[in-house]
Amino acid sequence: MALPLIHDMKTPKLLTFSVLFVCSIFTANAQSDDEAIKATLNNYLEGGAVGDTARLGRAFFTYANLRSLSKEGKVSEMPVKKFIAGVPAGGAKWIPRIVNYSYAGTAATAVTEEEFPAFKYVDFLNLLKINGEWKIVSRVFSRVDKTESVAGSAGGGFSAPASTGKVTPAAATSKKPAPKPKPVSDDGWE
Repeated sequence: MALPLIHDMKTPKLLTFSVLFVCSIFTANAQSDDEAIKATLNNYLEGGAVGDTARLGRAFFTYANLRSLSKEGKVSEMPVKKFIAGVPAGGAKWIPRIVNYSYAGTAATAVTEEEFPAFKYVDFLNLLKINGEWKIVSRVFSRVDKTESVAGSAGGGFSAPASTGKVTPAAATSKKPAPKPKPVSDDGWE
């Protein structure tokens, strides 16, 4: 049994409107994630610069990890509450900069700099979208000379050979890596 065709001029307009509406929802969601990540990073950077501990605290997950390498070469860790409590009155007076960030789904990563007169901190931040809000869950940072730049692959360090479609490091040797064992539980690898 064939369904009758509807020859109504409103149907194409309604279909067009529906498609545009759905597309705008996806675009708005991507833009809202983009803006929300920037807002979280700015809460951290600007909150620390002026000493607004409430704003600084909004940027971090309650149990965020903050780690660096000590002068003795050991990994040092600071609870986020201690970090926020240690902000000097009036702020750190740093010049903040978002170097870059990227995200997919509920995970994001960002690189920021906080410049002081004689040095700067470079932060490598990981964020998660927790209950609809982007929060910094870890901060790994290094104190460097002001002239030092962030280095990286910028996505260009890997290539996909046409014959296999597998992604391999561009400078890899001909040795094949050992196969990864299958995880027993949902550990984020599958």
